[in-house]
Amino acid sequence: MLAYARDRRRFLLFGSRRRVDPETRRHRAQTLLESLLTLGPTFIKLGQLLSTRPDVLPPEYIDELAALQDDVPPADWPEAKRVLEDELGPLEERFAEFDTEAISGASLGQVYRAQVDGDPVAVKIRRPEIESLVEADLRVIRWSLPLLLYFVDESRSFSLENLADEFAKTIREEMDYEREAAMLTEIRSNFADDDRILVPEVLESHSGPRVLTMEYVPGTKINDVEELDRKGIDRSQVAETLQRAYLQMIIDDGVFHADPHPGNLAVTDDGAIIFYDFGMSGRVDEFVQGKIVEFYIAVANQDIDAILDALIEVGTLSPDADRAVMAEVMELAIQDARGQEIEQYRVQQIVGQIEDSIYEFPFRLPKNLALVLRVATVVEGVCVTLDEDFDFIDTATTYLTEQGYREESIRQYAEQTGRQLRESGESLTRLAPKTERTLDRLDRDNLYVRIGVEDSESVFDKLAKRLVYGMLLTMALFSMGVLYALQAPEASVVAAVLSAVLFVQLYRSFRDGGSSLQAKPQFTRQNLRQRRREE
Repeated sequence: MLAYARDRRRFLLFGSRRRVDPETRRHRAQTLLESLLTLGPTFIKLGQLLSTRPDVLPPEYIDELAALQDDVPPADWPEAKRVLEDELGPLEERFAEFDTEAISGASLGQVYRAQVDGDPVAVKIRRPEIESLVEADLRVIRWSLPLLLYFVDESRSFSLENLADEFAKTIREEMDYEREAAMLTEIRSNFADDDRILVPEVLESHSGPRVLTMEYVPGTKINDVEELDRKGIDRSQVAETLQRAYLQMIIDDGVFHADPHPGNLAVTDDGAIIFYDFGMSGRVDEFVQGKIVEFYIAVANQDIDAILDALIEVGTLSPDADRAVMAEVMELAIQDARGQEIEQYRVQQIVGQIEDSIYEFPFRLPKNLALVLRVATVVEGVCVTLDEDFDFIDTATTYLTEQGYREESIRQYAEQTGRQLRESGESLTRLAPKTERTLDRLDRDNLYVRIGVEDSESVFDKLAKRLVYGMLLTMALFSMGVLYALQAPEASVVAAVLSAVLFVQLYRSFRDGGSSLQAKPQFTRQNLRQRRREE
C-alpha cells in the first residue's frame, strides 16, 4: 500500500505521479497472490472475486489472480464425518456405501462419492469450522478497510467499499448449500427439455445447509482434448453448445452458473455437457439482460455508437467520457483482431480493451455485470481450447436471430424513428410563432438572458478558501521574517506556528478537494497512441 501511495505521490505527501511499468505491477501481483494463498480459504475466495473486478485492480493483477484455483487439500475425514452426521444423522443409516476419500477439495467444502438406494451420488460437505474462520476473516477485512481506503483515490474507495460488502454477501451465500440446491434445481428445470445439457438432480432427503447430495454424473473433463478426440466427440459442437447454454442462462433465464472453469464442466460420451458446483451462481435483472442483448447486436451490426450507448446505460462506461475518443477505442479493439470481419471477432478481445480502460479511468463496474463479464471471458477461453477457430460473435448472432432479438430490435428502431419524426413535425409547427415572438422582443430591446451557474461540488467555495489561506500564509511568513529581523524571537515563533497551521489548512484544502477542480481523466488521443506503442 505504501508503494501504491508512492505511485500517486512520488514522495508520499507531494510530487507528481510515479510511472510504474507492467513488470513492477506483475511482481506486486505475484506477491499479493502468494499472500492470499498463505492467508487461507477466505482470502483465496477474495482473490477470485478481485480477478473479476478490473475497476479495482490493474490488468496485470487481473491476469495473475485469474489463475487462482480454488484447490485446497480436503479436511480430515473424521471432522467431515462429524459435519455430515450433525446434518443427516448416522452415516450407516443414510448411505448404503460411502467412500471416505474425497474426490475434490475446495476452500469452503469437499466432495465424496457414495450410494443411496443403489444409485451413485456425490456428497458435498462444508469444511469443518469454516463458519467461524470466515467470520473472523471478514472482521479482519472490515477493520482493515479504513486503512486501505486512506491509500487509494476516491473512485477506488467507492469500488473497494462496494467490493467488501459484495464479498461478504457472496461468500456467505456460497456456504449456504440450501441456496445452492435451489439455484441448481432452477437451472436444471430451465434445461429440462435440452438433452445437450446435464445438471445433476438434488436429493433433498439427504441435503441441508451444510451438506448437499446430488446424483453422480461422470464425464470427461471438458479441456481434456485428447480424450475427447479419442472418444470421437465433436469439439466444435461442444463449444457451440456451451456458448449457447450460457447465452440462454444470461439473456433468457436470468439465472446462471457463474464458475465455468474446466474443473466444473465435463462432457458425456454422447457429447452432452455436465455442469458441476453451483455454489457460485448469479442472477441478471431484466434491464441488464436487455443491455447485453443491445451490446451483442451492436457488435454484430458494427454499430459503434450503439455499443457505447449500451455500455453507458448499463453503467460500465462513464457518461462523461469523450464519445469520439471512446469510439476510436472500440474501432481499434475491432481492428486489433487480425484484420478479420467484425462478425468473426471474439468478444474477449473487445472486453479486454474495456477492462484496461476501466482501471485507468474512473469507471465503475456494476456488481452483477462483473460476474457476467467473468463468465463471458472464461467461457470463451474454454471454447477456444475446444476449437481454436471458434467464432463467438457468429454463435451469439445466430442465437439472437433464432430467438427473435434482432428482429425485435429492428422493430423497436422503426417505432422509435417514427415517434421521433412525429415529434419533430410537432416541434416545427410550434417553432414559427415562438421565433416571431422572440424577434419582436429583440426588436423592442426587451429581451433578457438569465444565466445560472451550478456549483454542486462547491468549487467556488474551495477556491475562495485557498485564496484566503494563501494570502494569510503570505502575511504570516512576511510577519515572521520582519519580527525575526527586529529581534523579537517570541513573536516570530508565534508567527511561525501560525504559518505552519495555515500551511496545513492550505494543504488539506488541496488534498480534500483537488479532484473536483481537475478535469476528469479521459482516453486522450496522445495516451491512446502511447498505449498502442507500448503494446
